[in-house]
Amino acid sequence: MTQFLNRKEDVVTEAVDGVVAASGGKLARLDGYPHIRVVVRNDWTKDRVALVSGGGSGHEPAHAGFVGKGMLTAAVCGDVFASPSVDAVLAGILAVTGPAGCLVIVKNYTGDRLNFGLAVERARAFGHKVSMVIADDDIALPDLPQARGLAGTLFVHKIAGALAEQGADLDAVTQAAERVIVGAKSIGMSLDTCRVPGAAKEDRIPDGMAELGLGIHGEAGVEQVRFESAKAAVGAMCQKLSSVMADDRYVVLLNNLGGTSMLEMGVLAHEVLRSSIGGKLEAMIGPAAMMTSLDMRGFSISALPASADNLRLLKAPADIAAWPGVHGISDVAMTPLPDGLKPIKPLPSEHASTRAFLAKCCDILIEAETRLNALDAKTGDGDTGSTLAGAARALLNRMDQLPLSDHTQLLRALGQELSQTMGGSSGVLLAIFFAAAGDAASSGEPMGAALKTGLARMQEIGGAGPGDRTMVDALAPALEALQNGLPAAAAAARAGAQETATMAQARAGRSAYINAQQLEGNVDPGAEAVAVLFEHLARR
Repeated sequence: MTQFLNRKEDVVTEAVDGVVAASGGKLARLDGYPHIRVVVRNDWTKDRVALVSGGGSGHEPAHAGFVGKGMLTAAVCGDVFASPSVDAVLAGILAVTGPAGCLVIVKNYTGDRLNFGLAVERARAFGHKVSMVIADDDIALPDLPQARGLAGTLFVHKIAGALAEQGADLDAVTQAAERVIVGAKSIGMSLDTCRVPGAAKEDRIPDGMAELGLGIHGEAGVEQVRFESAKAAVGAMCQKLSSVMADDRYVVLLNNLGGTSMLEMGVLAHEVLRSSIGGKLEAMIGPAAMMTSLDMRGFSISALPASADNLRLLKAPADIAAWPGVHGISDVAMTPLPDGLKPIKPLPSEHASTRAFLAKCCDILIEAETRLNALDAKTGDGDTGSTLAGAARALLNRMDQLPLSDHTQLLRALGQELSQTMGGSSGVLLAIFFAAAGDAASSGEPMGAALKTGLARMQEIGGAGPGDRTMVDALAPALEALQNGLPAAAAAARAGAQETATMAQARAGRSAYINAQQLEGNVDPGAEAVAVLFEHLARR
């Protein structure tokens, strides 16, 4: 798949220059391209302990994105997923280390340990005070003699960085870093592998499966498990985390591995707080992309004991845009709806045949969800089926609260329900349709005439008419033919829906924003939904 890159050989240098140029003057880089790529604080005066970290690129915003006041002093950037050279690391150390010394923070991978370790030895040979700590927070492989360093390393960056900023000496900063490393625990999961620039994508995770316990370089995890839901995924990860967590309060860091949408990350945050470790959580960092694996569709969870010192240092100011901050956890706060928006609940009543009819309509729309989404994907954003099916499920759940025996009130109640449960333009238009039809029926109009009144009101407000390539093209002829029975209405709806496929350009609705070439030959999904509904009802 195409990526927004130029040449793979230039990807790291161009990305580093982009970060530095967009920093508002806060960052600089050492003059050493292309072999030495080190990002440094531009305001650094060597009057405090320096913090140096880094590793292979592809984990953005780590590591260069965390260079700044309150965290790292310098980040050494290697090629994608490859440790930087000894000379590059040494250049970073020498560039920022003053009399107070330097702490080098390394993730536990062989290349990083060797290159950073040798650079530290050479810096010491130059007479500098340099200490090194190795982060190994991964718990996925408990029998592994050397656990990998994952997003829990960011706890070390932040806490050690805050202490250094406050003027602590090298011994104190190093001891704090070592204490955090002992307490930090992480585990990751992904639905897919990542794409390394210039290399073929490895498709080792089948559809419907997730990989548990994988690292940040695309390396395989502990096991592949069947993916059922966000809740089950978080539950499996938190079960492993809970086995290494004491009976204490914790800070949790919820990290996006790069390709997970923020909507999904919000759901994952919700599930983490409801998980087996939720009762132990004091605060959360994220959800955010902090230590990624290129575009991997996954996430990781890291936990650290929420001691008073840890919380104080995690909450200390950091002038870094990529750091999302630490936020306390509380119950979901609710405020009452404004006056006039609280729904007026109709008096529920029972009517067996009406219940059966409405349930049938809802079942038809739920069954057509996938088909309508596929059709909408050709001309829109692929959610028409889900929007209608969601409203149908909501109506099924509310059936016992509806005035089923009073059709006039029922039409109004349907309009009210749809206005609350159905999003998008379809939701508000159908809410208008049913509310206006209910008003007309209460004025004495027969049902067929009342439905036409609802359609007229919907057209007046929505601005769409026959020929504009919307649901009106199927609904209008169906209501006109309804007096001759459901089969006639179904045939009219189908003919109207098919006609939309021949219309050169939509003049209303979302399709009006799409070029005619993309619409050509495709039935409008709203009109298709109307046709499908009437066809199924006619076969009852």
